[in-house]
Amino acid sequence: MSTHGFTLFDTPVGTCGIAWGARGVVAVQLPEAREIETRARLLQRFPDAREMPPTREAEIALNTIVALLRGEASDLSSVALDMQGVPPFHRRVYEIARSIPPGATLSYGELAGRLGAPGSARAVGQALGRNPFAIVVPCHRVLAAGGKLGGFSAKGGVATKLRLLSIERANGSPKLLDGDGTLGFDPVAAIEHLQRSDPVLARLIDAVGPFRMRLKIAPSIFAALAEAIVYQQLTARAAGTIFGRVCALFPQPQEGLKPEHILRISDEKLRAAGLSRPKLLSLRDLARRAAGGDLPSIAEVQRLEDEAIVERLTQVRGIGRWTVEMLLIFRLGRPDVLPVDDYGIRKGFAVAFKKRELPRRDQLQKHGTRWKPYRTVASWYLWRAVELTKP
Repeated sequence: MSTHGFTLFDTPVGTCGIAWGARGVVAVQLPEAREIETRARLLQRFPDAREMPPTREAEIALNTIVALLRGEASDLSSVALDMQGVPPFHRRVYEIARSIPPGATLSYGELAGRLGAPGSARAVGQALGRNPFAIVVPCHRVLAAGGKLGGFSAKGGVATKLRLLSIERANGSPKLLDGDGTLGFDPVAAIEHLQRSDPVLARLIDAVGPFRMRLKIAPSIFAALAEAIVYQQLTARAAGTIFGRVCALFPQPQEGLKPEHILRISDEKLRAAGLSRPKLLSLRDLARRAAGGDLPSIAEVQRLEDEAIVERLTQVRGIGRWTVEMLLIFRLGRPDVLPVDDYGIRKGFAVAFKKRELPRRDQLQKHGTRWKPYRTVASWYLWRAVELTKP
């Protein structure tokens, strides 16, 4: 008979997993590249586990994790963990790590000192590298000396660590999002409108399921665009690695990139982190404009219409319409954005509408008029249509 249960759940950083037993939570799994791989990692660790609805305690834990990853103030210290089989030294490391509040950090050496074992920083790092309770035991809050990021064993490495720290750091600070990071429109009303206006899209919505898009927090327009520049024309994994290296060049990287960082550092160091020459020049131009006051503030951009934002931000070298549209969707949560030049959108349309060829820009734009004023939601479902075709 199975002694463990597990479930997957959506968060702003992707699909996570949680497993539990009679004594409490036994594992929290950060997202892998695909949901099926997240499930496989949990089953690899607990082959006897069955996928099932969470217990009341597990549901409280996962809801608190989701809230934390939205940038909300959340306390995971009361989550019961089953540490049976965890070595005693690791238990002590995890107990100290759990005392670090969101937005704060310790170094490996400082944590070793709190254990009463100065000189054991390497052993502390090894214990955190084997942490089975990600987020609940916040190993991402433990850094190397000098405020450097150090390592991280989860998918995405230091880029994932940086993202978790940035989310927590943004809590209580000015954000590129309204309120708690929820959408600026009613997704239920949006889906009802799309289902009424387009029967084919209605079938796609039924096949994909609930609308699960989450907004990404950023401390400034500059930080959001700097990340977007690094990610252009690369896979998420490769771009995340490079972005993590760039941020790790500066102290306290969880506070986000700042214009003065980019203006002061040498080309050689940025190139060594993996930036191409064009992206380096784009970041330099972005930093100069931000330092000179040419970029709109968070408060200003919230007041601007979509097209006005596109016009302002595409003046930056290397920032095109598509990049700004991604910002409008995933950072600002604007409801009516349809990136007609996006390959995934065009491919998703061809899949959903059973077209042999990708639609032209004007064809997609014309058909998309029936989705107004919720073309952002339609876009999200078209991206999911491509995923449905993958094994």
